[in-house]
Amino acid sequence: MADYNEINTLLPWFFPMVVFVFGASIGSFLNVVIYRVPAGKSIVTPGSHCGCGAPIAWYDNIPIFSWFILRGKARCCGRGYSFRYAFVELLTAGLFLACWWQFAPAKALVGMLFLSILLCATFIDLDHMIIPDVFTIGGGVLGVLLSLLVPSLHGQSGDFFVVDSLRSVVIGTQGLLIGSGLVLWIALVAEAILRKDAMGFGDVKFVGAIGAFCGWQGAVFAIFGGAIVGTVWFVLALIWQKVVGKPSIVAPRAETAEGEPTNLGFGVQVPFGPMLAIAGALYFLCFQPWVQSYFAQIGELL
Repeated sequence: MADYNEINTLLPWFFPMVVFVFGASIGSFLNVVIYRVPAGKSIVTPGSHCGCGAPIAWYDNIPIFSWFILRGKARCCGRGYSFRYAFVELLTAGLFLACWWQFAPAKALVGMLFLSILLCATFIDLDHMIIPDVFTIGGGVLGVLLSLLVPSLHGQSGDFFVVDSLRSVVIGTQGLLIGSGLVLWIALVAEAILRKDAMGFGDVKFVGAIGAFCGWQGAVFAIFGGAIVGTVWFVLALIWQKVVGKPSIVAPRAETAEGEPTNLGFGVQVPFGPMLAIAGALYFLCFQPWVQSYFAQIGELL
């Protein structure tokens, strides 16, 4: 610990730089996860390869920079590939850096894992309108387990580790159960009123996973904050559609019977997972103290 403090004092840029590079590298791996998990493919083998089947050399697989160096085209066959690869790498690096600046190392590492889960769920939901169980059920179980191992995740950092761990795991379990239960009831009531599915069951499990990492306050914030994010997103998408004349990526899988993209409007399904993920990330990184204080004041009034 003394060595860490000494390095941080002499070279204050060193650890942030390491975290940023580490985040960009993890972002490159998340691109693989986002593509392969919905397809049922291994995320370990084979190694990174082009759509034509040729392996990608290490010097063409440098996070963030390779897309710009190659100008978005594969060296082997010249086919283009999306800027989203570089964007995911840059976004992951930025979020990891925010975690490092915001929290102590142990909580920062847990936060990096949590944000990685949110990123994968976001882009898979945008592409396929599903959130695989590995990120929902798996994320919930992992959140509860890490609550036990890293009690500072839920602000439990007293003098006795065992007591702190037990308190923390209770908070994580409450978040898991209350978050998923609340969304389930919202979905059931909305389904009864609208007489059709109003929310996918993946979203129910996803809020539970967010609650396991953020507590029940974070789960509640994700639900209502996600609704606000979704409203803003939908309005901006409608404006984009009106100005540009093309459907937005908000509903990438909404298609007509002929396979053409459907214009956005009431009744068109849009993925809610990305909105929940944005709200969950905002709570974890920014709004946690204010939201907890708000609920504490409500509790005092009641």
